[in-house]
Amino acid sequence: MEKNLIIERTKEGKALAMQREDFREGRPRKHTKEQVQHALKLLKTHTYKEVEEITGITKRTLIRRKNEKVK
Repeated sequence: MEKNLIIERTKEGKALAMQREDFREGRPRKHTKEQVQHALKLLKTHTYKEVEEITGITKRTLIRRKNEKVK
């Protein structure tokens, strides 16, 4: 009974949130667009490992964001 109430309230809250323009589902990104752009510029003259040490953004994240730019 209580579980159903929680599920119902959660669905209502999510439906209300989805009506907002700035609603984004999922976990927020850790790094800003500016930080990622800076890191991608550094990749032109540095290795992934060097950029990772300079910016703190992991190699996997850099590859993922680089592929997003291409699409």
